[in-house]
Amino acid sequence: MQTIKTYVEANTDRFLDELIELLRFPSVSADPKYKDDVKNAAEFVAQKLRDAGADKVEVCPTEGHPIVYGEKIIDPTKPTVLVYGHYDVQPPDPLELWETPPFEPTIRDGKIFARGACDDKGQFYMHVKAFELMHATGTLACNIKFMIEGEEEVGSDNLGVFVKANKQRLAADVVLISDTAMISLDTPSLETGLRGLSYLEVTVTGPNRDLHSGVYGGAVANPITILAQMIASLHDENNHITIPGFYNDVAELDAAERKALNEAPFDENEYKADLGIKAVWGEKGYTTIERTGIRPTLEINGIWGGYIGEGAKTVLPSKAHAKISMRLVPNQESDAITKLFTKHFERIAPDYVTVKVTPHHGGQPAVTPTDSTAYRAAEKAIEEAFGKKPIPTRGGGSIPIVSLFENELGLKTVLMGFGLDSDNLHSPNEKYDIANYFKGIETIPLFHKYFAELS
Repeated sequence: MQTIKTYVEANTDRFLDELIELLRFPSVSADPKYKDDVKNAAEFVAQKLRDAGADKVEVCPTEGHPIVYGEKIIDPTKPTVLVYGHYDVQPPDPLELWETPPFEPTIRDGKIFARGACDDKGQFYMHVKAFELMHATGTLACNIKFMIEGEEEVGSDNLGVFVKANKQRLAADVVLISDTAMISLDTPSLETGLRGLSYLEVTVTGPNRDLHSGVYGGAVANPITILAQMIASLHDENNHITIPGFYNDVAELDAAERKALNEAPFDENEYKADLGIKAVWGEKGYTTIERTGIRPTLEINGIWGGYIGEGAKTVLPSKAHAKISMRLVPNQESDAITKLFTKHFERIAPDYVTVKVTPHHGGQPAVTPTDSTAYRAAEKAIEEAFGKKPIPTRGGGSIPIVSLFENELGLKTVLMGFGLDSDNLHSPNEKYDIANYFKGIETIPLFHKYFAELS
């Protein structure tokens, strides 16, 4: 541990400067206008892997954005860790809500503010620096492979193609991902499961053109009104999702499992104060921890239609739209839920409108074993670095490729994240605590050490 701390202390400024440089790339995968910026970010990552000591570093083209691959094989008889991360980021909108520009990283109160600071540039880059540390100090205990992609925020469509075509190159003993959160630096945790995802867009169409709301209002159904009514009907008075069959395959936790889950520290008043809300909301009969970890959800991510510019325009619009995501739990299957939603939404549409449901992307839920060699290695690494044994938790987010790695490569994943739930992921003023960044760099080499020892 002293070797680790000495190297980190000697390179603190450079490690932070490099992260700041990476965060300056506006690598927004969802918007074609950023295509060159995404590619430039990939080239930066590849060069930093080379500088750290990786071999066979390559920026691999795909039908979309490139995947960065690199490796260091020290001994074929030793275990191999495949590190996954993503260098693409969410769109920064709405820009007016950022206190400082999203791609001009700013340090305030010990935190670095920028789009991608936590999700996932700050977190995957910890692995690059940890690898540099291990290589430079001669303490690399495992073979290591890196696969850093540029399409996670848009569904990782081309990652599956790459994985299937490169199974031998990606052969490993475990996948290690830092793209999740822990409770806090004072209360470290390890996520043992992630929710799946079904993401889609709906369009409700009324008249064949926009109409004058005075001439036609009251006689022609307004698609925005109808869409709002349809969306409102998707939850009942207990905030239970009303789609028939939606809960059929949900894996229910028993009383002991629920009790253990709720032993994680949680202060509801602090939670509400942080979010600026007066009360929590959710499915009746479940705690906030359960609602965000073991229960499926349906959320409206965006809704629009009609005139939204400055001033007034008295229009009855022809169309209304919404983007909807459903988070899924073990035993729910993404494609099946998408079909259930589509069938239900089409069925509840009244005759005076038509609806179209367009699936975008999805992914399967995943549960990681807590009795595996890799999990025990992560547990020991965190306990040594933090001085406390980590608490197992369930994550509310989705990383669809976890199930891909298991299905295509036969590999389980360890989710060793160092972010916080309060890091404003996907929101304005995304941040990452600098202390968490460096604590991750200190902890990751210990995982490799213990994984080699326990394997």
